[in-house]
Amino acid sequence: MSGQFGLLKQKRFAPFFVTQFLGAFNDNLFKNALVVLLTFQAAQWTTLPAELLANLAAGIFILPFFLFSATAGQLADKYDKAMLARLVKVLEMLIMGIAAAGFFLHSLPVLMGALFLLGLHSTLFGPVKYAILPQHLHSDELVGGNALIEAGTFVAILIGTLAGGLLAGSVEHPAWIALGGFVVAAAGYLTSRGIPAAPAPDPGLAINLNPLTETWRNINFARQNRTVFLSILGISWFWLYGALFLAQFPVYAKNVLGGGESAVTLLLATFTVGIGIGSMLCERMSGKQVEIGLVPFGSIGLTLFGLDLYFASPVGLAGTTPHQLLALLSIPAVWRVLVDLMLLGAFGGFFIVPLYALVQLRSSPEHRARIIAANNILNALFMVVGALGAAAMLGAGLSIPALFGIAALLNAAVAIYIYGLVPEFLLRFIAWLLVKAAYRLRSEGLENIPSEGAAVLVANHVSFVDAVVIMGASPRPLRFVMDYRIFRIPLLSFIFRHCGAIPIASAKEDAALMEKAFAEVSTALANGELVAIFPEGYISRDGELQTFRPGISRILAANPVPVVPLALSGLWGSFFSRIDGEAMKTPFRRGLFSRISLRVGAPLAAAEATPARLQATVLALRGEQR
Repeated sequence: MSGQFGLLKQKRFAPFFVTQFLGAFNDNLFKNALVVLLTFQAAQWTTLPAELLANLAAGIFILPFFLFSATAGQLADKYDKAMLARLVKVLEMLIMGIAAAGFFLHSLPVLMGALFLLGLHSTLFGPVKYAILPQHLHSDELVGGNALIEAGTFVAILIGTLAGGLLAGSVEHPAWIALGGFVVAAAGYLTSRGIPAAPAPDPGLAINLNPLTETWRNINFARQNRTVFLSILGISWFWLYGALFLAQFPVYAKNVLGGGESAVTLLLATFTVGIGIGSMLCERMSGKQVEIGLVPFGSIGLTLFGLDLYFASPVGLAGTTPHQLLALLSIPAVWRVLVDLMLLGAFGGFFIVPLYALVQLRSSPEHRARIIAANNILNALFMVVGALGAAAMLGAGLSIPALFGIAALLNAAVAIYIYGLVPEFLLRFIAWLLVKAAYRLRSEGLENIPSEGAAVLVANHVSFVDAVVIMGASPRPLRFVMDYRIFRIPLLSFIFRHCGAIPIASAKEDAALMEKAFAEVSTALANGELVAIFPEGYISRDGELQTFRPGISRILAANPVPVVPLALSGLWGSFFSRIDGEAMKTPFRRGLFSRISLRVGAPLAAAEATPARLQATVLALRGEQR
């Protein structure tokens, strides 16, 4: 895990990380301090009930996300993002000055105006926050960078929330709250000055100030890539799901666990630590690439531990007086609740980090900030809808544990729906799981696979799972050309069918199927897809490379695209190879987690990619190990 933490020493990441951390901290410090102050001193400020004030404050803070996200996205695409980050920090300091005036004037409208402006500050920073990462990080650093951002944000939320409550209850004059916020904003400005330049991708963009038309335009930018748009919907669902749990912690701690304020802090801290652990583990589990196979893994955990929280919630703990924290921790049922919350957070990290990285990686660079803005708008919309839905169900008499259970079941339904629309997520999960369950894969040179545009990938053929291994390692979806008999193998056929594999037969066996396969390959390459083939034509019977057949020349004659050589090693002798004459005959033949390798060479131009040249290149990449 040294790779992602090493980013904290890099000037291209560390100043930005600290800036966004301080911004998230300040938002929650001021917001929670104001809510606590109005809750316990409501009579000094207004005749409105405290419960209404708390919800009013939450609504005012989130309103700018609907009104100004579209404009914020345009600004981040038109201007240097480092400059925008510094201007946003200047705005933050001015907002704290307005908040101080509100405290001195004892004016609730001025304070609510400051809270609205703080929401505007977060809205303006949102597109900068995520769109700047692909400009400063390499593709193999995006997962680690997003993991640090997500973990840092949740830790900042936790610390800011706690600090705001403590500050509101301990200062003699509430203006000290604004002064504390000003100090944090000033520190954020100083760190923002160290952020390297992030030039505008579209400096000629004309700003459209109409939030309705621009919001719709931004959503359409996101919808141009189906995977990106459904990833945004997945992110928005996560924020709905997570916010629903977080919002119930105070009442759950009081009415279910029978605890006080310290119990609320414990629940929030446990969930936050879980998010941090899951986010940090993403890079190691994904091998530093954007592994969307982790997304279904995360959704499974979010469902299972959400359901278990329903079953684990104790009955009869709440009494007339709150339990002390140590007394609560002596109850086994409370520990089960804490474990569920920790694992909910961890699997939430597995779910959210790859999705953010995928949106950044596959979004059009000139529209990236506006696509992030669309994401922020949908996030806010989903959270509001979730809050209203939860309020309606609780108002109808549903218990909080039952609400958690229903949310977990809905999470399963949403996951099934999304993976049905985009099978790539589920297929990558299956490929990732199969490879992780049987092998320890080491990949080299994955950056040689083009990030966009058509190419043909050629590899040696050692076992029946070669395609699954390559599919699980490739950063982009692949369409494999494979023997029709392998295409029909049970279980593997499900994967191959849904990833668009192209079955092929020899001219002697089925000439029509062969011609159909070549036509499909040509269409796929014309559409800018990646096509992978095994030029040997069949799985090796001795582990050595066989002569590459001329089919690759026919493909390149019709579509002269780059050719990327790949070499698998370590699979000969495994359960899926033909070392005993017949594959899949002796289970656990080499035990579990045997080492295998995938090496990717530099692309060759179509004119240079003769069968003999490709065979020699793949053999050199493979080395001595079969």
